[in-house]
Order: sequence, then structure tokens, then C-alpha cells
Amino acid sequence: MATGKVVVEKIRGRSTATSCFSKYPLKFILPTKVAPVGTDVVWIYSITYGGGIVSGDSISCEFTIGDGCTAVLTTQSSTKVYKAIGSKCSEQTLEARIGSESLLVVIPDPVTCFSTARYYQKQEFRLVSDSNLVLVDWITSGRHANGEKWDFEFYKSINNVYLEDDRPLFLDTVLLEKRNIQSIAERMQDYHAIAMVILLGPKLRELQKQVQENVKNMMSEQLQISYGSRRQNSDSRARNGFMKPEFIASCSTFGSEGKGVVIRIASDSTESVYNFLRQQLGDLEPLLGQSPYA
Repeated sequence: MATGKVVVEKIRGRSTATSCFSKYPLKFILPTKVAPVGTDVVWIYSITYGGGIVSGDSISCEFTIGDGCTAVLTTQSSTKVYKAIGSKCSEQTLEARIGSESLLVVIPDPVTCFSTARYYQKQEFRLVSDSNLVLVDWITSGRHANGEKWDFEFYKSINNVYLEDDRPLFLDTVLLEKRNIQSIAERMQDYHAIAMVILLGPKLRELQKQVQENVKNMMSEQLQISYGSRRQNSDSRARNGFMKPEFIASCSTFGSEGKGVVIRIASDSTESVYNFLRQQLGDLEPLLGQSPYA
């Protein structure tokens, strides 16, 4: 049985949460004053009691976004994954069905795994041909104030998008696992946050084009600076006169005729990722009543 379930449907021409259920350790909050009056959107805040996910917790959520509806799923702060007890793994799964001409925007704060934490996440989205999806999935290196940097044991995040008849459109897995030969921190080097953003659907065509152009210009400028930077000391970023950028982003399309766009990000700070998301997703404000990550 699901830990949480929300159904959004059109009632008298407006997106309305017609069903909302959650049980410990999960809670949904559906505020009514996030967006200005007249904005057709339902905002859903997902929170956990205790401010995080405890070792061994298993949370499953189901969302149904009816035809023509708009919904936002977000959080109030980063998703903290507490230290693992033995080999216990904290798990979180999400399944969403998005109807015709509907828009689901999933914009959580990042996952932050504590030292020794073990975390598994799987998110599946089932769409029709004219559904729309914005998905942000990201993780930080941990609690810097405590001296933790990629110090968790295991992190796996799966994001799958399917069309009608369970036809796969986008399948993605990120796995970070501590190994004997090389630690996660060694592999991640100087980067403290990684993120993935998906923009999919006809309502997002202009945003897709704009973000692709912005990323292209941003990285062209970054790489020019990096190639021109030579350090006299043994900085870990410098290799053969090339300075690794502090922020890296790339764009690629997927699906028939480039239906979707995926942006991948690596940054040496969480705040840089927040700034990027605010800037690139700001054009969603008219649809959502508020700019993401404002």
C-alpha cells in the first residue's frame, strides 16, 4: 500500500486535488496561497516527520494528474538521509500518471546523504503523447559543516519515463557506491553537487530552446576561461594547463524529433545549482504562479 497518494482533477474548470492521503513518515501539505488567485495549479509539498529519511524507511507515493491539470511537487528543504543501521537501505519510490495536456513539475530540494547512509530512489512517469513534465533530481556531497564529503555508502536514483502501452521514452540511473579501490569523493573530485533536469512536452518547447541556447553560451564562455587559465601550483583542478570549470552543464535531446531535453549538471557548490535552476526555470512562473526555487 502506498505511503502517500494525490489525485488532481479538473473541477469546474480548475485543477483541484480531489484526493490526498499520506501516512507516517510522510505528510503532504497543499497550501492554497502559493500562487496568485486565478492561476490554475495545485502545489504539493512533501515532508517527512523528523526532517529526513531514517535507515530502513520505505516511502512510496502515487500521483495522478488528470487531463488539462497543472501540479507542482516540491519540498520545504533538502531530503536528509540519515546514517544507515547495518546494511539497511532507505527507499523512496514515486509513480506518476500525467494526463492529456497536463503538466507535472517536480522540483525538490536536493538529497543530502549523511555519512554511511544508504539510499535508493525510483521514480516512474507515465505519459500520453501531449503530456508535459519538468523533473529535477539532484544530490549534494553531504554535510560540509561536519566535514563530510561524498561520505555515504550507497546512492542509487532511477528515473524512467514511459508513453502509452509502457513504451520507454527515457531511462536513467545514477549510481554512487563506496568501493575499496576508489572512494566516491575521489571520483567526484572537487564537485559538491550533481543534478539532472528533464523538460518534456509541447508546453515546454520554447523553454527547451531557450535553456539549450543558454547552456551552450554558458559553457562556451566557461571553457574559454578554463583553457586560458594556467596555474603555477599543483591545484587539483589543473591538468596539462586546463582548469576544470567550477560549474558544468550539458544538454541533449531524447525521443522522436527531440521531444524531450535533458540537462546534466556538476558544480562545486549547491548554491550555483540553485541559481542555475532559478534562472533557467523562471519562465514557468506564469504557469505555476511562482518561479521555481524562488
